[in-house]
Amino acid sequence: MASADRASGLTALARVGFTRLAEADQCLSELVELTGADREAQVTAAAIAADPDAALDGLLRVARRDASPVRAALGTAAGLVTVWAVLGASYGFADFYLRHPEELADLATPRDALPTADELRGQLLDAVAARDGFAAVGDDAAWSALRVRYRRMLARIAAFDLQSSDPVEAVADVSVALADAASAAMEASLAVARTRVARGGAVGLFSREEVAATRLAIIGMGKCGARELNYVSDVDVIFVAGIGETATGAVGAPSEGRAIDIATRLAVQTMRGISGMEIEPPLWDVDPNLRPEGKQGALVRTLESHLTYYDRWAHSWEFQALLKAREIAGDPALGAEYVAAVRERAFQSASRESFVDSVQQMRERVTDNIPDDEVAYQLKLGPGGIRDVEFTVQLLQLVHGLTDPAIRQRGTLAALSALVEEGYIGRTDAAAFDHDYRVLRVLEHRVQLRGLRRTHLMPQAVEERRVLARASGLAPSADGVWEVWEQVKREVRDIHVRLFYRPLLSAVAALPEEGRSLSAVQAHDRLAAIGFTDPAGALRHIAALTAGISRKATIQRHLMPILLQWFADGVDPDEGLLAFRRIADRLGETPWFLRMLRDSSAAAENLTRVLSGSRYIGALMEWIPESVAWLDDAAQLRPRGAEALAQEAAAIQTRHRGIGSAMRAVRALRRRELLRTAMGTVLGTLTLEELARALTAITDVTLQALLRAVYRDAVPDEDAALEFAIIGMGRFGGQELGFGSDADVLFVYRAEGLDPERGRTLAMRLVASLREHAEDQRAPFDLDADLRPEGRNGPIVRSLEAYREYYRRWAVSWEAQALLRARPVAGDEQLLADFMAMADAVRYPADIDDNAIREIKRIKARVESERLPQGASPDRHLKLGPGGLSDVEWLVQLLQLEHAHEFADLRTTSTLTGLDAATAAGLIPRAGAQRLAEAWRLASRLRSANTLLSGRTADVLPADRRQLDGIGRLLELPPRSATAVEEGWMRAARRARRVFEKLFYG
Repeated sequence: MASADRASGLTALARVGFTRLAEADQCLSELVELTGADREAQVTAAAIAADPDAALDGLLRVARRDASPVRAALGTAAGLVTVWAVLGASYGFADFYLRHPEELADLATPRDALPTADELRGQLLDAVAARDGFAAVGDDAAWSALRVRYRRMLARIAAFDLQSSDPVEAVADVSVALADAASAAMEASLAVARTRVARGGAVGLFSREEVAATRLAIIGMGKCGARELNYVSDVDVIFVAGIGETATGAVGAPSEGRAIDIATRLAVQTMRGISGMEIEPPLWDVDPNLRPEGKQGALVRTLESHLTYYDRWAHSWEFQALLKAREIAGDPALGAEYVAAVRERAFQSASRESFVDSVQQMRERVTDNIPDDEVAYQLKLGPGGIRDVEFTVQLLQLVHGLTDPAIRQRGTLAALSALVEEGYIGRTDAAAFDHDYRVLRVLEHRVQLRGLRRTHLMPQAVEERRVLARASGLAPSADGVWEVWEQVKREVRDIHVRLFYRPLLSAVAALPEEGRSLSAVQAHDRLAAIGFTDPAGALRHIAALTAGISRKATIQRHLMPILLQWFADGVDPDEGLLAFRRIADRLGETPWFLRMLRDSSAAAENLTRVLSGSRYIGALMEWIPESVAWLDDAAQLRPRGAEALAQEAAAIQTRHRGIGSAMRAVRALRRRELLRTAMGTVLGTLTLEELARALTAITDVTLQALLRAVYRDAVPDEDAALEFAIIGMGRFGGQELGFGSDADVLFVYRAEGLDPERGRTLAMRLVASLREHAEDQRAPFDLDADLRPEGRNGPIVRSLEAYREYYRRWAVSWEAQALLRARPVAGDEQLLADFMAMADAVRYPADIDDNAIREIKRIKARVESERLPQGASPDRHLKLGPGGLSDVEWLVQLLQLEHAHEFADLRTTSTLTGLDAATAAGLIPRAGAQRLAEAWRLASRLRSANTLLSGRTADVLPADRRQLDGIGRLLELPPRSATAVEEGWMRAARRARRVFEKLFYG
């Protein structure tokens, strides 16, 4: 029976968390014997302990030395639970209570709140009997009393923390209490130091009056300054000295030099009181190395000396450290004066050259210096650790705090909250950062509590992780707490990389001082100075974008200075800003738009670039505002393949039965893909060949979808024998389209089995419907059938037999020449094949007579003289002028008519492919071919750039210098390249013309 009872008892011990069951059973019996405590109550209370075995061991060690305090502490309900909680989480506190058993009594007092800053300061000053800034005594006993009292207060904080229902939520308040305790300890230690330094003290060389007249402010830096301290952490401080105003010149007042000497001795003794080796162990290290010049610098300086250093010699990291500066002890007025002076300098530091880069590099150096065997366990310094959050928040503060005082917060969590409220960080990222930072701090607090020692490493031993899981409440097991840690690391690192290395930070920091704000007085002149031709209009757009208190307006206000600078760097700032306003109005409060502008500087800068560089894009983007999102994904700026477009177009026919809705969907598809291609072109991601293929694919798919829908609507089922097809001609047939190119086509039908007149009527109806539904006011789509037999005088659509008969009997040379670029595009496949077979016989003749050659040359001369627009300068016409597109194309086509029957490679619809084939066949000298190709490519690029820039189709190179410069920018030339554009074209055209005349007319 006794054996069964013992087994049951051991099971109960295991259930509450004991692991060394037999030992625990014996220790509990001894504890009960020494203290008279109720055994069952102890077992029940042990469930709150992170490590019940360690808690029991600590209690028993204290009871063996002095059972009375243990008996008293365990004899109250509050004491019972609190003692097990504190000792179960910290064998460091067990060691403290072993040295001072009487201190256990403090845990027995019921408390439901953290000690306040005033309470902490009062307790620690009382421990050294401080009056008027001096301690009652300045001996080692005073320091021991201070350290004991500090640990008493630390245990109160830990008791609240460990019994909190939500440690993650409580961690901010706990960190504040820990920082206030450290500040109070510094104040109390300074009181002891004054007594020691005054004459009669342990190291006294100065009168009490001199010591009292010496002002010393202790500035907390880092986590203490920010009131987000750990349980055991270095406390970074800076010492500032001065002489009291009322004491200056008074009897007994020290000189400045003597005051610095006194202040330095006070600083040394104050630090010794906290971290020197005494009977009672040190509290933590006081680190004064953030002072000017670090370890090599003077320990104590006057305020003026500090400011001189920061103005002349300080590094970027020193200003970053000053973000946290707060007066924590000593002379409060001097401390406040120091903080006010350095804080403004800290935020101005972000305007330094390469400031952002230096902060980023410093973070990387910290990571690189972690020992390899610690990286996976580093809570503080490792990737995804505490420093990733803190550095990210501090960098955002420093950069944007240049102009926004609302985010100048000391604490990480307070700053994070301000950053999200002011729109610098998205709510989702901020919420994740806030939660993850709290989790990391809870883990850090618990591993430090364990031995009351400074550490930032996750435990490696499974048993220690089990204790951490119980102490933190974050997971039920050792594996669970490790999974929480890994998940937090991944999330923190992802957000850190996205925000900390956000290029927008560098862009904002690099803004000139006069460009960081948009004051009403200076804005007009500033806008005019950076390139806006209508500053008043720009101001109206800015006011409309930034007015109000909405999140959208807040983000726009933050971004507007850099956006304006980017618009000013573009071709047409005024047009770009107007287009941006229209798009922003269309998108309204769309979350992704605001997020993209703020978080992706590359996308935001590209948006300003395309809007200020292309009216064509601005007009389309206003109607397709969701396209802005493509700028954040390079893959979205690549043309979609012909197959993907064809599948989408086919799906339109399935979804839309009515021709009206189907045609609206097809037009929307075409506009969207034209816009995508235009954006890729302006941003330089597409080559000329890729551009031509993309535009050809869009046009092919559009015509195929149009024809399917129109045929379904216009041709009754009983007339389904009608075959209809569209042939691509000209640059469209050659798959060489640019922006602004017409779609040259031929229409052909075959009506076997139908009445001929019925077939012709249906075919005419199809053509009329095609042309009607192809019309698009937003992105004009002209189906040009002027290359048909007889030109504009001929029927717009013919049967295949009519085409065959015409070409056999009446075709002239230019009509055969036009067929050289014929390509099947849409419609009945067999009809297309038959038409192309017929065309091959016409365009690739076995022999061509001299009269036909002379006629082609005559027509070319007429085109040059008669078809140029009235008043247009021939040498500026990219298509018909000397050395233009027409010269190269007609030369290649003449060679094809003469030699394609002999050289199969000449049988192509592509001008450049034909040029290469003619060169390979020895028909054109290689050097000449290169000049022709250069001119053709340049003319094609200039033509598209002109259309993109102006939003209108134009074949004439403009004479306006601003427009030429804009074209040059689209061709990726530097600003002010108008002359280079003009001279580049003239030179290429002259060279091409000389080659053309020699080969074409010679």
